[in-house]
Amino acid sequence: MALTPSNMLPLGTKAPEFTLKNTIDDSVVSLDNAKGIKGTVIMFICNHCPFVKHINSELSKLAKDYISKGIKCVAISSNDATNYPEDAPDKMKENAIQQDFIFPYLYDETQDIAKAYNAACTPDFYVFDSELKLVYRGQLDNSRPGNKIPVTGKDIREVLDALLSNKSIDIVQKPSIGCNIKWK
Repeated sequence: MALTPSNMLPLGTKAPEFTLKNTIDDSVVSLDNAKGIKGTVIMFICNHCPFVKHINSELSKLAKDYISKGIKCVAISSNDATNYPEDAPDKMKENAIQQDFIFPYLYDETQDIAKAYNAACTPDFYVFDSELKLVYRGQLDNSRPGNKIPVTGKDIREVLDALLSNKSIDIVQKPSIGCNIKWK
């Protein structure tokens, strides 16, 4: 397991468009129909990464806490499912159901969307405002497998709360760290 940090896409970047298959219900989801009225969290995750497994319950809780406030979440897996079969679409669906994800879990088979977002690791988080401009990229919180820091989603929750209350968002943002995206 290689520790890979986020590439930290420049703040203010417009969210790259996508149209991908939702592995949960086989619907087609685009950025336009997935975005939230107040903001959108795009997260690159996968099934097999221990860093993602460590935070899955918080991802579910985060989405449930903010959806009624106008924030939507979207998860994307861009891993090579041929060499990492645990990350195949059928396994993504099983994982999403098991974790009680209320957000789309999309499969980026071509890996074009991960490249457009300059995603590097799982998990990798991007928060966009109501105009789909990037206001945050980086970690969920300081918790990592084995460091005994509780998973709270503190960093992203602070950003979402600031976004909802029209407060300024701290520009000092820590990169996420996790497993590298499994490129083809």
